[in-house]
Amino acid sequence: MNNWDLSKLYKGFDDSNFLADQELLSKKIKEVCAKESDFNNYDNKLSKLVSYLKSDMELTFLIDKLMHFASLSYSVESTNMNAMKSLNAIQNELTNLARIETIVSKWLLNYPNIDKDINSDDFLKEHEFQIKENIENASHNLDEKTETLLARLRQNGSGAWKNLQKLLTSTMAVDYDGKEITLSVVRNLANDPNQTIRKAAYEAEIKAYEKIENSIAYSLNSIKGEVNIISRERGYDSPLAQSLSKSRMQQATLDAMQEACLEYMEVFRKYLKRKAKILGHSNGLPFYDLFAPIGKSNKTFTIPEANEYILKNFRTFSEDLYLMAKKAFKDHWVDYSPRKGKVGGAFCANIHAIKESRVMTNFTGAFGDMITLSHELGHAFHGESIFKESSLNSHYTMPVAETASTFCETIVNKAALKDATNDEERIFLLESSIQDYTQVVVDIMSRFLFEKSVFDGRLTTVFDSNELKELMMKAQLDTYGDGLDKDYLHPYMWVCKPHYYSGGLSYYNFPYTFGLLFAKGLYAKYLEDKESFVGMYDNLLRSTGKMMVEDAAMLAGIDVTKKAFWVSSLELLKQDIEQFLKLTE
Repeated sequence: MNNWDLSKLYKGFDDSNFLADQELLSKKIKEVCAKESDFNNYDNKLSKLVSYLKSDMELTFLIDKLMHFASLSYSVESTNMNAMKSLNAIQNELTNLARIETIVSKWLLNYPNIDKDINSDDFLKEHEFQIKENIENASHNLDEKTETLLARLRQNGSGAWKNLQKLLTSTMAVDYDGKEITLSVVRNLANDPNQTIRKAAYEAEIKAYEKIENSIAYSLNSIKGEVNIISRERGYDSPLAQSLSKSRMQQATLDAMQEACLEYMEVFRKYLKRKAKILGHSNGLPFYDLFAPIGKSNKTFTIPEANEYILKNFRTFSEDLYLMAKKAFKDHWVDYSPRKGKVGGAFCANIHAIKESRVMTNFTGAFGDMITLSHELGHAFHGESIFKESSLNSHYTMPVAETASTFCETIVNKAALKDATNDEERIFLLESSIQDYTQVVVDIMSRFLFEKSVFDGRLTTVFDSNELKELMMKAQLDTYGDGLDKDYLHPYMWVCKPHYYSGGLSYYNFPYTFGLLFAKGLYAKYLEDKESFVGMYDNLLRSTGKMMVEDAAMLAGIDVTKKAFWVSSLELLKQDIEQFLKLTE
């Protein structure tokens, strides 16, 4: 079965359990909201706090099941009106919590002797980080009426614009080779061995965006405008400052990482120019050849073959990782193949309520698809560690979210390189990894610069689609430099990437760079001492829901606020690039 099985959540939208849980959610929310008067004073404050947190855990369980079922269903069938309506109904129901959450946050902000109460109660001690984080966030909350209004308006603002982008990109027909295909299918042709096909697919993709560019431009402008206004009303200096706060990450960490990355851009440009030369280009690499395979490998994978290869190599790390992946394949956690109405890309959802994950890919059999599958299963492995914690301690942030996934990807990539039987295959596998590095270091930096320019510009203006294209091309030239052919950039990268279209999650780009480089640093430590690493690694992953990024990294003895760590990880990437340059002389 190539589609995932969601029946452990519900059998369908007409399932009596789904309908009953919807009613129960409404009931539980009303019960929580009815306790508003409890937070007018500090009488019996410890018992009130414990009661509220336990009610929050009950709500989290219900929300986890309902939201995941609706959103997962919608992601593979964006025309499913039951899924869309259920998502909207659940989100509307959740807006009713805004007032009580604001009241409790302000109550916590002025809570007398909170450390004493936390230290006197095991349940509160277990959730100390979440309580303290709530207090910190409370300083950015608006009044109860405004918070409630914003929560409700967001469903018809950024939430609706996000859904529009998802709908248009997942249902848009692309005219290619005399037939209509989906966007995800035409984008997958960027990996085709035939340059003529790659170029034709690129041109068809670019042409197709003309049909939806104006609508998507409205979406992007509206979302970024909303976030600009709300983040400043909350007292943040910028949406980036708010994003860092949500990421539990210091500005010093981002600055150190990006400073190091900028110093290594020329290393990546050398790789791009060598690839361009191999493919017959003299002015840098055209975007349509960015993902062209180099070297030779006859390896393609059926779904069972990809699963088996991943299992074999996951087992070299730990039995727990192997058994998790085996269960994922056996119990149909994965939705593999592209189809009309299914969103592009890939993701993993950790579902704490059933202590399982679900993985979506657009698998076509290419080596890169197998690597993507291993990446997403890394997220699922992170989930296995997090499921050992209470639901309140299970929410890890964007930067550390990419750690386990990149680590698992590295395991499989290294194994494939070791299994190579000749230089042509080694070049192919090595270059496949370097492609990914380039995306995560260079392209991600371009996305960061683009998003920042849109946020900055939206303070005073509105961008039309042509201006957004210009901003995107400038960001690409600022990062890729002469590594790309300036006549063949990708001006529409802002249309197809869903990461830009969230009112509650800005700058979902730099965490990928963090994840890659942090995982590389961890992998180096794994090679130094495999026996002791596995236990430490599990503890690190488990702690990501209840620690700052910097504190979690220190569990592995890594100081991510220092540029030196990021340089050491980038040096590992540089070694692979230098090996590629040597093999292709």
